[in-house]
Amino acid sequence: MRHEDYLEKILKARVYDVAIESPLDQAALLSRRLGNRLLLKREDLQPVFSFKLRGAYNKMVGLSLAKRAQGVIAASAGNHAQGVALAARRLGCRATIVMPVTTPQIKVDAVVSMGAQVVLAGDSYTEAYHHAMGLKRRQRLSFVHPYDDPAVIAGQGTIGMEILHQHPQHIDAIFVPVGGGGLISGIAAFVKRLRPDTLIIGVEPHDADAMARSLKAGRRILLDQVGLFADGVAVKQVGKETFRLCRKLVDSVVLVDTDEICAAIKDVFEDTRVVLEPAGALAIAGAKRWVERHAARDKTLVAIASGANTNFDRLQFIAAQAEIGEHREAILAVAIPERPGSFKKFCAMLGPRNITEFNYRIADAEEAHIFVGVAVRDRAETRRIVRSLARHGLRTIDLSDNDMAKLHVRHMVGGRAPWSGDRRAAHSANEQLYRFEFPERPGALMRFLEHLRSDWNISLFHYRSHGADQGNVLVGIQVPAGGQAAFEKFLARVGYPFTEETRNPAYKLFLG
Repeated sequence: MRHEDYLEKILKARVYDVAIESPLDQAALLSRRLGNRLLLKREDLQPVFSFKLRGAYNKMVGLSLAKRAQGVIAASAGNHAQGVALAARRLGCRATIVMPVTTPQIKVDAVVSMGAQVVLAGDSYTEAYHHAMGLKRRQRLSFVHPYDDPAVIAGQGTIGMEILHQHPQHIDAIFVPVGGGGLISGIAAFVKRLRPDTLIIGVEPHDADAMARSLKAGRRILLDQVGLFADGVAVKQVGKETFRLCRKLVDSVVLVDTDEICAAIKDVFEDTRVVLEPAGALAIAGAKRWVERHAARDKTLVAIASGANTNFDRLQFIAAQAEIGEHREAILAVAIPERPGSFKKFCAMLGPRNITEFNYRIADAEEAHIFVGVAVRDRAETRRIVRSLARHGLRTIDLSDNDMAKLHVRHMVGGRAPWSGDRRAAHSANEQLYRFEFPERPGALMRFLEHLRSDWNISLFHYRSHGADQGNVLVGIQVPAGGQAAFEKFLARVGYPFTEETRNPAYKLFLG
């Protein structure tokens, strides 16, 4: 199908039986801060708090009566599942949704409440998808793909149609969150036909950048693993049709990190009093990054607020990371002399700045290590603080971008063993430090422990959840000399994503 033909498909798409024409609202506070006019396309206000029902309904309403009577099936851990369930209820057909066993109960309950049957299978979307395809064949159901289907793409493309209708003046750029690519493909297919000078910019997390890598390589890339914080876009491989469209129509892709997503959630809350889900705030984070990178001023920008299905237990983590993501908090490790008056002198060096966090651990008779948070205006101020402390002879490391420090060490400062001398050295001998992502399901820890050899000792363990489908776990393991090859086989066999942190300076200062 030619990308030019999507214009007609979008104009004829049937979405308004279930969807609303969502508002295009100016984010007044954020616009002033950015020095640009930022408009939010409020898909979080849809009946299922996400844009996904547009594509799902357009696909399902186009099925023959016989196929609808047979029933539909989908695989999803979230918003697509709710879109299919709502569409099925509206059309009076049976819907089966296969969801990973790790799906939070609140999402399962939301789908069941709409009358769909939920089948829990597999630990990931990929496993749930394969199970769904098996059910599709056996029960002769119609599969509703979350993104790689022309009818789904056309349904999502009605968002682009609404944007141009609601804002007939010039738009410099439209920022769109990217998972499998259905949303950005639909928007780009419509907008580029009518306003080719408007930039279409995708936004992905650094740890789920399948589209960015694919566009760079000129072919679809399959990621080994993806981060799950922005679970709505946690896709290992983009669709065939969506990739084809994006290669022709998308101008660029911006990558953002978790801190920037959290800051964008806070920004939207301050403007609207609505808490977006991480994937829902992705486009706003991308717009901010793009403005900073290009020093853009007085531009008209649109960002898709794509969803607001937030788990309540994520809010604490989001709030903690938002200040760092906005570069309004610096996280520093500082070594100060272990003598009376040192802390007072250190605070005097910081001046009138607000100290947001202070953790202390004596290192030895000569030196103490401080883990400190300081309120700042931007990254430039952080750099000035580091230089000033260095001029006063205080060794300082900026940990503001150090994930292990932010997720674990800040909660563990003071956790060194209280031994000294030879016993302390023996205690930490051969210790290796790894940060794992454990799936949030019963038995995940036991699976990890069952693969450990009896002569390996766990010397440190810290778990930190932020409400996603995985937990962050920091583990210290003592591996005897000569056991490294066996240990590397263990890492491969247990199968959990990991990052080695043995040489991380935050570990050396506070935990090593």
